[in-house]
Amino acid sequence: MRGKEELLAFLDELGIAHRTLDHPAVFRVGEGDDFKAELPGGHTKNLFLKDAKGRLWMISALGETQIDLKRLHPVIGSARLSFGSGELMKQVLGVTPGSVTAFALANDTEGQVTFVLDAALAASDPVNFHPLVNTATTAVSQADFRRFLTAVSHEPIIVDFANLQRVDG
Repeated sequence: MRGKEELLAFLDELGIAHRTLDHPAVFRVGEGDDFKAELPGGHTKNLFLKDAKGRLWMISALGETQIDLKRLHPVIGSARLSFGSGELMKQVLGVTPGSVTAFALANDTEGQVTFVLDAALAASDPVNFHPLVNTATTAVSQADFRRFLTAVSHEPIIVDFANLQRVDG
């Protein structure tokens, strides 16, 4: 499993420009607003989920996005959704609760996680995610984020959460 330094080296290998800001640990959306101001662009919330059939899901959305898990499952083609355990998160993504991030998809080498991307976040540039730890935030351009997703073989399902509908092909 990659850690922060290995992830940043991987981004370098991919030719992805990035800026990382180290900061005190944050565990929830709304914490750290003072240092988030130093990094422009979309700031995220990330959910690790498991559906009733055992499939794993990750949602990355803008921090202020409202996500209705009770109504989301038919939109993305899942069974009913609930939060995945910290143990499963660590096993599959190599991160702990509070550090869930789309960058952890780099550790999902078996392709167990289906990635759902908020349409509003997909329109943000740059985007900011934890680099596998919640004591730093890494900014990348939207184009480079998409290059990262391609490199780790995770094509996103794009959902407009405001209208609760898929907007990808």
